[in-house]
Amino acid sequence: MRRFLFLIALLLPVSAAAQQPAALSAADYARAVRFLAPHAARLVTGAPVRPSWLPDGRFVYRNITVDSSEIVLLDPIKRQRSVVTTPPLLDEPDTRPGEVASPDGKRAVFIRDHNLWVRELATNRETQLTRDGVKDYGYATNNAGWIRGDEPVVLWSPDSKKVATFQHDGRRVGEMYLVSTNVGHPRLDAWKYPLPGDSAIFTIERVVIDVENASVTRLKLPPDAHRSSVCDHVTCDGDFEDVQWSADARQLAFVSSSRDHKQAVLRIADVATGAVRDALEERVATQYESGVDANNWYVLFDSNEVIWFSERSDWGHLYLYDLRNGRLKQQITRGAWPVWQVLHVDEQARTLYFVAGGREAGRDPYFGHLYRVGLDGKNLRLLTPENAHHTITFAPDRSYFIDSYSTPTTPPTSVLRDLNGQILMTLERGDISRLLATGWTPPVPFTVKARDGKTDLYGLLHRPTNFDSTKSYPIINYIYPGPQGGSVGSRSFSPARGDTRALAELGFIVIQLDGMGNPQRSKSFHDAYYGNMGDNTLPDQVAGMQQLAQRHKWIDLNRAGIYGHSGGGFAAAGAILRYPDFFKVAVSQAGNHDNRNYEDDWGERYQGLLRGNNYEDQANQNHARNLKGKLLIAHGTVDDNVPPYNTLLLVDALIQHNKDFDLLLLPNRRHGFGNEPYMMRRRWDYFVKHLLGVEPPGEFQIVLTPARR
Repeated sequence: MRRFLFLIALLLPVSAAAQQPAALSAADYARAVRFLAPHAARLVTGAPVRPSWLPDGRFVYRNITVDSSEIVLLDPIKRQRSVVTTPPLLDEPDTRPGEVASPDGKRAVFIRDHNLWVRELATNRETQLTRDGVKDYGYATNNAGWIRGDEPVVLWSPDSKKVATFQHDGRRVGEMYLVSTNVGHPRLDAWKYPLPGDSAIFTIERVVIDVENASVTRLKLPPDAHRSSVCDHVTCDGDFEDVQWSADARQLAFVSSSRDHKQAVLRIADVATGAVRDALEERVATQYESGVDANNWYVLFDSNEVIWFSERSDWGHLYLYDLRNGRLKQQITRGAWPVWQVLHVDEQARTLYFVAGGREAGRDPYFGHLYRVGLDGKNLRLLTPENAHHTITFAPDRSYFIDSYSTPTTPPTSVLRDLNGQILMTLERGDISRLLATGWTPPVPFTVKARDGKTDLYGLLHRPTNFDSTKSYPIINYIYPGPQGGSVGSRSFSPARGDTRALAELGFIVIQLDGMGNPQRSKSFHDAYYGNMGDNTLPDQVAGMQQLAQRHKWIDLNRAGIYGHSGGGFAAAGAILRYPDFFKVAVSQAGNHDNRNYEDDWGERYQGLLRGNNYEDQANQNHARNLKGKLLIAHGTVDDNVPPYNTLLLVDALIQHNKDFDLLLLPNRRHGFGNEPYMMRRRWDYFVKHLLGVEPPGEFQIVLTPARR
């Protein structure tokens, strides 16, 4: 009997090990590839409607069908839908790349040799509008610290006779440098790139140009810091959304933001004289933001009023001010929910239409809904009642709107609604039956508590198709920390969500969790780690993962991984360095590991102006000594958004502390390499080897282009 028991004891470890394969096969990877967007999206029909408008009020859109796609012509007046082989001519000028057309479609402006020019579209006759533009001091330049971008930053007047723009001054701004990888002498790219604490940053001198006589009127105010009220990690400038013309083109409204974004001033300019007056000012302790997706202020020139966005109540709401004296007339919206975006103001009816989230009880606060309210704050009405995320497109004449709504688990439905929200016509219904036939399963929405134990956080959880609740799975966190965006992203339906769904198929639980510090909630929620960007929502990510593991025994918290790109790369490396006993594996891509080496407008807005050592602790290299687990760092060698020096600072510190890590430099890649096949495969391999503990298939080739139907 003893001998028998001894033999059983010897066999038990072998049996347990036999349950875990020694390697994943190419077939396992191929199954995961099926759930990447190029393959999965083609199995979804009835995509959201994205209209192109015709002069007569009709619109066309492309609809995805089982076999390919079709062009649909929709007449909203007759409620007629027809499939056409050739789309009608669209009401759009035929402009060249790098041009911005006038509202009447007769002219287009463009940049040449640092100056602004105009082209008559009918005759191609070109006229030079400015003559004193020189290198680093040109007109309408779209330059927020990147090499690319040649489309002029302008706003045409309603009568198509003038453009508002600026002369962009970067002459004293410091430079960044990148070197190409090639045989022979490398190419050196040098470009202006201000950093936090620099004495000189980009400034703009605002001008109005009369296109018909090529005259320039300079607005009478000192140069503004080149700041935008709307800013994300990709395009912090380059828009001209914080500028508004009066209907008669005699006045120009704009917002000047201070270097640290703590002050915003609404100003009104007399176009004829260039005189400028301050109309309204807002100061905040952290950073002022005029909305999530747009600049949510609007001047009513005829009634001398302005709609202004403020988070003074801790929630982003709209206020009506007297433009003549700056006095508050009326709070328009109120409540424990934020306005996201003003879409339309009907001045005659004195109503406005806006998108907001979090107002409807029991719903995901990241579901956007359309509302209408009077400028007197009365008669607030929900126009899109379905419990889903709604994407709204108004008709050019604002007589109706297209509403495409969906959730992370349900496909889109697109409808035509009138201004009361009444459905006039169903345009398309999404169908995911073919996707479901592959074994695809939707993500599981979940709610956990934040670091404070009280605030609700929302996320998505992905499982493999062969999920078995009796087994134990490693957990991987895909992170993008904000402060301008989140890990989950849009709450609209998406079959792939990057590679989170595909990665789960290899045998992982993959989560996306929007932690504190992300927008679209309260001001205090967004400012949770203002001045401490190294926080990166990591306390919330850890707390959320711990709660999920307590709920689900099939989550193995001892095998926790994390990955991200750009701000997510900063956070992923920070996670394994700041929580070395929690995160065992991290993949960090294109991370801005030290914001003293990233463009000024990002750090100075959310970390504050550089003073003393207030940027020191947020830098990842200062925590390199803590590394215990497996870390893969990747960066493109010609990344002109997050220069690769950010990664090299971290690498240098890891070497100084004698740490083992893996480094992948991608020659001649810029910032957007994160989901290229090679990077994706290396990321999968890293988690398979170090979290699953098995070997990946050798040099598997991820093919993103699906075979023809």
